[in-house]
Amino acid sequence: MNYGVIFYVLGWIMKSEAVFLMFPFVVGLIYREDTAWSYLITAALCLVLGVLMSLKSPKKGGLYLKEGYFVVALGWIIMSLLGAIPFYITGEIPAYIDALFETISGFTTTGASILNDVEKLSHASLFWRSFLHLLGGMGVFVFLSGLLPMLGGNSVNLMKAESTGPSVDKLVPRIKDTVKILYSIYLGMGTLEVIILLICGMNLFESLTLTFGTIGTGGFGLLNSSIGSYSPAVQWTIGIFMLLSGMNYALYFLLLKRRFKQAFAMEEIRLYLVITAVSVALIVVNLGHLYPTMGETIRQTFFQVSSLITSTGYATTDFDRWPEFSRTILIVVMIIGACAGSTGGGIKMSRLLILFKAARKQIQIFIHPRAVKKIKMDNNVVDHDAVRATNAYISIFFAVMFSSVLIVSMDGHDFTTNFTAVLATLNNMGPGFNMVGPTCNYSFFSGISKIVLIFDMLAGRLELFPMLLLITPSSWRRYL
Repeated sequence: MNYGVIFYVLGWIMKSEAVFLMFPFVVGLIYREDTAWSYLITAALCLVLGVLMSLKSPKKGGLYLKEGYFVVALGWIIMSLLGAIPFYITGEIPAYIDALFETISGFTTTGASILNDVEKLSHASLFWRSFLHLLGGMGVFVFLSGLLPMLGGNSVNLMKAESTGPSVDKLVPRIKDTVKILYSIYLGMGTLEVIILLICGMNLFESLTLTFGTIGTGGFGLLNSSIGSYSPAVQWTIGIFMLLSGMNYALYFLLLKRRFKQAFAMEEIRLYLVITAVSVALIVVNLGHLYPTMGETIRQTFFQVSSLITSTGYATTDFDRWPEFSRTILIVVMIIGACAGSTGGGIKMSRLLILFKAARKQIQIFIHPRAVKKIKMDNNVVDHDAVRATNAYISIFFAVMFSSVLIVSMDGHDFTTNFTAVLATLNNMGPGFNMVGPTCNYSFFSGISKIVLIFDMLAGRLELFPMLLLITPSSWRRYL
């Protein structure tokens, strides 16, 4: 294993975090808050550690896929450990394990919180926890892969280890240009949402922080009521941008390049929109006259489906009180999740398509044993390795989920609470049902359960394998 490259990249991660911590520091100065200095102190610590670890430039190359998994998993853990320090030293979150839970929830764009009263936080801390969504949504390593020339073509392994979905391809030949395109779309979409929210009457601080949670599909709000206290115009804006953020960013690239035929032929996008529309329609019918008008019923339903299918986690109503049929639909869309290549969580639409097509192929082979059938997506043949990787991911996903539920159940809470808490953290969702519903939080869990849920958040955001590789002893012994 090329430890020189690993330490160098981790050093850059810490230096990057030092820069990121200056944003809440400036916000704290603007609002004249003493908490601002905790962010400056933490930034100085990150800078010193980062400089020490990246003093020596490694030899070019040597960061292969397995090492990319290692460095990404370690990087996310280190970023979270350091990023939790300001919450802890200010006393706003007195227990470090809780501060770490909140930070990892922000970085992984989960949105699950241990805070009973978020409105007591300083502006600096409110900004930092939402800013974490912006950083974690597209991925810090995706950003760094365009800045570290010594990695050469191997920098794509950082993207593969951090990005969501079955596979990650470069949109253009050069990795730097791919990163520029992705971040241009990401930040461009965010800028547009900020402008619209300002037009809707929000102030700049609210517009920025809620946009971070929307395009990063994170879900940390500024109020205890999440988005429920805002106007219908604001709710529609956030709901639509959540839905857009759950789409594969390759779609926007194709649209910008005016390759409309190829863009509209993406099966994953079509399935995503169909599932969303059908879910909204079924829930609207099931809710009946729960809300005063049909318009409000549609708005509340669309917002919650959009929020949960994209793993954002914002809420405008207590959907835990909806009828059982509607709650079941919400759990289904929570499991499925958004598109590959988006900032959303879940199993992903592309994997669902591959599973359906593989099942159909197997049935056809039973009927016609000599027939030669190929699985295709967007008119491209899906090779056997992709199908095998999808099957492996689904198997591991449910193994991790049920193992986590088993451990968390030792706290003695009801099954719905335990199951949806694990599902919501593993899918980077945020709210679940019962004791972890949209009006509740995760503060009541024991320390052991919080550690399990922290692992689930990291594993879900990094698509399982980097975290599993990190905790597998045999993968370490090979290099010791």
